[in-house]
Amino acid sequence: MTNHDEATAVPAAQKAGKSLPSGRCCPAPGPARHASASLRQQPSPRRRWTSFLKSIASFSGDLSSLTAPPFILSPTSLSEFPSYWGEPTTLFAAIADGTTPEDRQLRVTKWFLSTLSGQFTRREKETGSEKKPLNPFLGEQFNGTWNNGELILHTEQVSHHPPVTAYYLENPSKGVSFEGNCAQKTSFSARSISVKQVGHGILRVKLADGSVESYLVTLPRLKIEGLWLGSPYVELDGESYIQASHGALTTIKYSGRGWVSGKSHSFTAEVAPAPGAPVTHTISGVWSGGHSAFVKPSKNGLEGQVFLNADEERSPVEVKPVEEQAEFESRRAWKAVADGIRRGDFETASAAKTALENSERQKRKDEAAANSAFQLRLFDKLPNDPEYKHLAALCNHKPEEEESYIFKARQTV
Repeated sequence: MTNHDEATAVPAAQKAGKSLPSGRCCPAPGPARHASASLRQQPSPRRRWTSFLKSIASFSGDLSSLTAPPFILSPTSLSEFPSYWGEPTTLFAAIADGTTPEDRQLRVTKWFLSTLSGQFTRREKETGSEKKPLNPFLGEQFNGTWNNGELILHTEQVSHHPPVTAYYLENPSKGVSFEGNCAQKTSFSARSISVKQVGHGILRVKLADGSVESYLVTLPRLKIEGLWLGSPYVELDGESYIQASHGALTTIKYSGRGWVSGKSHSFTAEVAPAPGAPVTHTISGVWSGGHSAFVKPSKNGLEGQVFLNADEERSPVEVKPVEEQAEFESRRAWKAVADGIRRGDFETASAAKTALENSERQKRKDEAAANSAFQLRLFDKLPNDPEYKHLAALCNHKPEEEESYIFKARQTV
């Protein structure tokens, strides 16, 4: 989740092809001449990028705590990122239509894989490289819907130190919900930025008999590659899991393009009726830029059948106009910053960002002085979630215990 975008992009001026004029010309008189001299003294986009990389290479702590220069910022707050879970609206709703536990396990797996392209590669395709999202302030919200309210999303920044975003996605008519939280721990290595996503999600399905199935969804690690080339992109690394309350387990192994072989954004998913049981289904392919297909089983003609087209059109989230949003809602709060970034006016963006952050710091100081802690609006913190503990124990997932944030206004499960 990051940030899973802690990597950054080639500066906007370079992406737009802007550069100082080359060749000989007659010097302009008066102030214009001094302005020209001043421009020549500005560091080039490449030099600014290299300087930033050197600064993070020498930093020994969590990179999430660093203040990023404006030219590498995205105009989007990290509080919006949970909307990627909801974009495959049809696949999310279809989970409830599964007729057996095995069928529903495959449907949850398909929905999860279908969210990865939006989460980790779409911004790179749209802008040419990844940029660092804006860090949400404590209490920041993002609220949206799909299909005229058929699917609803609520997110809230529930902690600022460390930064944690909680989210709740629900299709009430289908009885399907997804609740979770995410934080990031970020470090720099020789050629990439490593991001450990901390947190989890729990998907719940209300069945026809009134019972509820739950699925623990763990989060993959990220690597931000292409830094020294000035064109960062995300690869997923390691493994993630989907553990069902009925016992089934999906293990997803991620790999990318190496120096000699391999393909970007590759994965293999293995589905078994229980941890340690023989694998019944194997799916292999890419989670972005292509499709995946069944490798196993060969029975019923499944072998070779397409499982998921990773680049199918997704449904963007719908939000209220900015002027109708509360002051703590993301797009209204960050509007001046986002507008400046989109215009390439980084001075204005930086000033607006500083003003907002200073205002939030003052609120925390005032709360401390009044001995009054900030109260979350949408979520309640559960320090040790028994549902997480039970599901994690089934597949021996670590940590054994983890906090959760429970949405206060659940409509169904």
